[in-house]
Amino acid sequence: MEQLLRVQNFCVSRDGFGTGEHQSLERPFGHADPGALFAWAGATASWPNRTEPGGTRGLDDYFTRDFTHNIGAEIMGRNKFGPQRGPWADHEWRGWWGDEPPFHTPVFVLTHHPRPSFTLSDTTFHFVDGEPAAVLAAAREAAPGKDVRLGGGATTIREFLDAGLVDTLHVAVAPVEIGSGVRLWESPEELLDRFHLDVVPSPSGVTHHLFWRR
Repeated sequence: MEQLLRVQNFCVSRDGFGTGEHQSLERPFGHADPGALFAWAGATASWPNRTEPGGTRGLDDYFTRDFTHNIGAEIMGRNKFGPQRGPWADHEWRGWWGDEPPFHTPVFVLTHHPRPSFTLSDTTFHFVDGEPAAVLAAAREAAPGKDVRLGGGATTIREFLDAGLVDTLHVAVAPVEIGSGVRLWESPEELLDRFHLDVVPSPSGVTHHLFWRR
C-alpha cells in the first residue's frame, strides 16, 4: 500500500500566514494569536485537550478526529519544535509539548545541527539534516504500512511541495489577518497546477481547503 505524505489541519490566516513574526519561547506563533487560528479545533468534541464534556460535532470535529488516523510518523521543521536557532545550546529543553507530546509516533525534526534522539512518552524525536526526499524515506521506514504527516511550519511545507513530495493537504483558513510572518501562500490558487482543490466552509468561520495530487 502506498504511504502518503499528508498535511493535516494546518491553520493559516486569511492573508496566508501560518505564524507571525518574532517567535520566542513564550510566543511560539510570534505576534500572531494562536487562539484565533486554532479556535475551530479547540471547540470540537474531539479536541484532545478538552477538560469538560461537550464541544461541537460536524465537519470541524471530523477533521480533528482524523488528525491521527493512519499516521505512522511526522516530519516537522525546527521552528515547530522550538525557538532556538543555530547549534543546540540547551539539550534539557525538549520542545513545547511537555512530557506527553501529541504525536504518538516517531517525529523527524529538520535541522542543520546534530542532536541525539530522545523519547517522551510514546514519541521519539529524531534530528535530521537532509534533502526532503531522504527525510521522507526515513520517515516512511519508521512508519511501516502507514502514512507520514508533514506537520509544518509553512516553510517546511513549501519545501516539500517544491520537491513534489506532498500527496494531500488539508489547510484550515481562519477568518483573521496576521499581516506579516511566515506565509504558506499568497493564494491557494498557486497550487492548482499540481493539485485538485475542494473548498468547504464551516459554521465555525474557518474554510477548509482540501488538496489532492493531480
